[in-house]
Amino acid sequence: MSAERVVNLAPIIPMKELNTKETYFNPFPVYDVLQKESPVRFDIERNCWDVFLYEDVDYVLKKHELFSSEQRRMVERENLLRMDPPRHKQMRDLVNKAFTPKAINDLAPRIKEITTELLDEVGESGEMNMIADFAMPLPVIVIADLLGVPPEDREKFKVWSDILVKGVVENKPEAFAAVEKEQIQARDELRHYLADVLELRRKEPHDDIMSALLAAEIDGTKLTKSEILEFSMLLLAAGNETTTNLITNGVRILTEMPHLQKEVAENLALVPTMVEEVLRYYPPVQAPSRIAKEDVILRDQLIKKGDAVVAWVAAANRDEAKFSDPHSFIVNRKPNQHLTFGKGIHFCLGAPLARLEAKVAFEELLTRFHHLNVKEDALIERTQAPQMYGVIEYPVTFEER
Repeated sequence: MSAERVVNLAPIIPMKELNTKETYFNPFPVYDVLQKESPVRFDIERNCWDVFLYEDVDYVLKKHELFSSEQRRMVERENLLRMDPPRHKQMRDLVNKAFTPKAINDLAPRIKEITTELLDEVGESGEMNMIADFAMPLPVIVIADLLGVPPEDREKFKVWSDILVKGVVENKPEAFAAVEKEQIQARDELRHYLADVLELRRKEPHDDIMSALLAAEIDGTKLTKSEILEFSMLLLAAGNETTTNLITNGVRILTEMPHLQKEVAENLALVPTMVEEVLRYYPPVQAPSRIAKEDVILRDQLIKKGDAVVAWVAAANRDEAKFSDPHSFIVNRKPNQHLTFGKGIHFCLGAPLARLEAKVAFEELLTRFHHLNVKEDALIERTQAPQMYGVIEYPVTFEER
């Protein structure tokens, strides 16, 4: 593999400071130390820059003219996350015509219906695997519905999604090669599948995002077939695991802090601010990356043109210079200017959908169940992908109200 490709894969390689099970599972004390000792530092092993303070992470994410999102990844295709202006604005404006706030809000009844069905299936048992039974199926079904995918193919979508965000454990060429091969196959299978759906929608439009993307037009410009397919794949990969992590991380907090269950259940108006605090406290995505477009000096460090820069959102979200009592979960924290959804032109397009799914999920969960606890003797392990922050499984017990 070329050096350039290894540079750009930096964010999916674990930092040496997180090389133990304990620090990998709970990296926040490590971030505290790095913020104080080396807020902007070059990591020789990962061949990239790391940025940890809120002010600097915010700067890197919003200054698209200095830090580019156009990166070579394991599988080299363009999408909105890896695109700079002016094409980024053209694409985003077109996608926004199909992904409007009203279109998202109109999904609320369907999201509630899906949530109710999933909770009905586990209600009498008094236990569930939070991910497999609830936090994973919910966003997968929502996205599948948006793309016009039939129920029998949802499990395929989950498999493809997991592969597309898969990371590597070791910084070795053979590890990259194995994951790259797997991702290429998954993308090809997913692209072929979605191309068939797209052709069906072209002939017979439905009330789904694929049909809306086909119809979207600004000043005579429409999305190409390739662009629609790329956005659809981005929607799956970016919207599935992140929302799964958001919901699971929220339940994890509720089990770690049982008093919150009672407080929020008695006042569901707290759910929106609770969701924002979950996003800050246990962010589903830890560290987006950029490439320097020119030489940049940041805290007396010279970042050279072409260098990879990893913006540690998970560290920035606990910067004491920005957040009071940053290591406490404050359910009604205001303001809460976390950076979990990014900043500037690359602010997450799917943020309203993720927030809505999480809001409905927590409202229904806390209305129906109480005494949520981690299942006794459960082995809780963090997900493999270093850029994500979630767990592999989270089995819980509960009582119906």
